[in-house]
Amino acid sequence: MIKHKDHFHGSDLEKIEQIYGIKKEDIISFSANVNPLGISPNLRDGIAKNIDCITTYPDRDYVQLRKCIAEYCGTETDNIIVGNGSTELISLFIQIEKPKKALILGPTYSEYEREIALEGGKTIYYPLREENDFVLDVNHFISKLSEDIDMLVICNPNNPTGTAINNHDMRKILDACKECDIFVMVDETYVEFAENIKEVSSVSLTRTYGNIAILRGTSKFFAAPGLRLGYAICSNSDLMSVMNQRKDPWTINSIAVIAGTLMFSDTKYIEATRSLIASERNRLYDIFEKSSRFKPYWPHGNFMLLKILEDGITSNDLFDKCIRAGLMIRDCSTFPYLGENYIRFCFMNPKDNDRLVDLLLN
Repeated sequence: MIKHKDHFHGSDLEKIEQIYGIKKEDIISFSANVNPLGISPNLRDGIAKNIDCITTYPDRDYVQLRKCIAEYCGTETDNIIVGNGSTELISLFIQIEKPKKALILGPTYSEYEREIALEGGKTIYYPLREENDFVLDVNHFISKLSEDIDMLVICNPNNPTGTAINNHDMRKILDACKECDIFVMVDETYVEFAENIKEVSSVSLTRTYGNIAILRGTSKFFAAPGLRLGYAICSNSDLMSVMNQRKDPWTINSIAVIAGTLMFSDTKYIEATRSLIASERNRLYDIFEKSSRFKPYWPHGNFMLLKILEDGITSNDLFDKCIRAGLMIRDCSTFPYLGENYIRFCFMNPKDNDRLVDLLLN
């Protein structure tokens, strides 16, 4: 098992406030990877108008919500299951599959390993190589798959590297996993930020593969981490039936149901988000690519990984420098396979992004 170091999560503003003496209201979090637009006006007004929904139980089967999600994703309603954030569904899939040995592409989110360990499973990592700019060598990866592996976990686009696996390569992985009887769990938390969603998302592959489940949420793209609304897409009817039997009823509250039916059809907000992120992604990548201090890795999500090239400066040094200016970045030394010369930041509004760039480059 990889030993994970302690770190400040993007939501740990209370800890920052306590340690640095900076009010959390004065901190701009470049660490949380949340949409800088905040929640949409339609969502805010819609929740206010429908606040009386909390006086009744939501539909136990969440049919209308699942239908909205299915239309948004381009799949069938029966292939959708909702949960209290994607975290609940990650936990459920792992509880049901009970992998004795799981393979995870790393460096990545530590929650996968924690959940697998809670079920008594062992986790091994396949490291994404810096010399390949953290882009997966699919053929080499497939050669390492074996029948003693029960589950494969992939974050796509990956956090923190920002790299992504396209549909063509994911199909090759699924074919190889099918031969070895490996279940594949793909976390698509950041896929909606990708410029080429259809090329990166594996939703279309669920029509022909029953050995894959896709996890998504509303925390990042829809700027609603407090809503705790997540969902999974899977065409394996037997597995989905077990999921629904095991899942506690009413884990999605009535406000989240209303919010979901509004946000997934809010095309104006969705397009504004994608436009802003695409523009800032291109602009900031160009800035850091020309810098002698950092090496940027092309991101498919709404955040960018930087390698510090200047001697004598660590990721902790830059974290400390930024937080004292009220800007919170991510010190990536806490991720497996990344040392003290990597940082990550998400794309905020242009004005705040410019403040961060000035601080990092000067």
